[in-house]
Amino acid sequence: MSKLWDKGVQLNQQIEAFTVGDDYQLDQKLVVYDCQASKAHAGVLEKAGLLTSDEARQLKLELDVIIDLQEKGEFEITREQEDCHTAIEAHLIQKLGDVGKKIHTARSRNDQVLTALRLYYRDSLSEIEGLRTHLVESIGTFVKTYGDIPYPGYTHMQKAMPSSFALWGSAFADSMADNGILLSAVSKIVDQSPLGTAAGYGVPLELDRESSASELGFARVQENPIYAQNSRGKFEVLLIHLLSQITGDLNKIASDLILFNMSEFGFVKLPAAFCTGSSIMPQKQNPDVLELLRAKHHVVTACEFQVSSIVSNLISGYNRDLQLTKEPVMKAINITWECLEIAILLFRELGVNKDKCEAAMTEELYATEQAYELVKSGVPFRDAYQQVAQKISGKQ
Repeated sequence: MSKLWDKGVQLNQQIEAFTVGDDYQLDQKLVVYDCQASKAHAGVLEKAGLLTSDEARQLKLELDVIIDLQEKGEFEITREQEDCHTAIEAHLIQKLGDVGKKIHTARSRNDQVLTALRLYYRDSLSEIEGLRTHLVESIGTFVKTYGDIPYPGYTHMQKAMPSSFALWGSAFADSMADNGILLSAVSKIVDQSPLGTAAGYGVPLELDRESSASELGFARVQENPIYAQNSRGKFEVLLIHLLSQITGDLNKIASDLILFNMSEFGFVKLPAAFCTGSSIMPQKQNPDVLELLRAKHHVVTACEFQVSSIVSNLISGYNRDLQLTKEPVMKAINITWECLEIAILLFRELGVNKDKCEAAMTEELYATEQAYELVKSGVPFRDAYQQVAQKISGKQ
């Protein structure tokens, strides 16, 4: 069996390559999740009387074999098979004959891929949450070490008021805490089972969908089968938007550190092992890691735009356009995961030059403080503002 929908007509090879795309490669990430969902589905079919207990047992055992093969890197998905769902069913039929042919009863590839993706998203969000928490802890350690060191705060890229690395680091820890709230909300939305909604209009069979949802660890069943299909793309945009908020913070951290690491500032120092060099200028120590950390945020936001554009203007139900949302979501997840790991490492190894920071704390940074000292003595703020401004102007 090469395709689940094969009716004996040979598909044009150029059309096949175009329609399959990279799905058969991307689906390596989904094999284990699809097998887990298939095991739960076999249990539902057994409860419905569509499989005997022995047939369900055989299917579950062979699905475990596939999981083991996948974890060893030995489970192959060919271009002709299109996706992991076909490859898994083909394996079951090869090993179990007619029993393998029964696994697709009461489902479609449409709810199959939705379920596998939801399980993949759920695990990915859990991993991202772990890294987010670790980053907040790393920032906290950095603040404990360097937090008391003052440096100039900037507005409009000009010196403004005194700041400190405690104030700076805590700003990002607070923002990451808010990202945690958003992550929790997205996780709650994603955590619903579409298994059993088939192609978007249900099946004319009595299925215990709550049973499979519970076995797979979903919080609830996604009841409406049309919404199950319509939510593909909607949930992905929500997920990538969350990731863009995380990478957006990392972008700003990187932008600040690139500036602070310049010799003209010298507030922070990247370890030499974090820097690259120039092929022509022997003295260079380039902060490429920070520049790429800054840039990767834009790749994630591009993924968000890509998915939101693809799913716009589609009529309700499944449309093949949705296939093209898989890659950008996986890409955004991988980038965010990698960037969080890099950020954790940066805060662990980043140094602060106390002398450079203190030397940069020039008199004008205290102008607002001077104005408020006058306010405390009863001078109206606007008069105090003018007095300090004139004082500073006279010194320039």
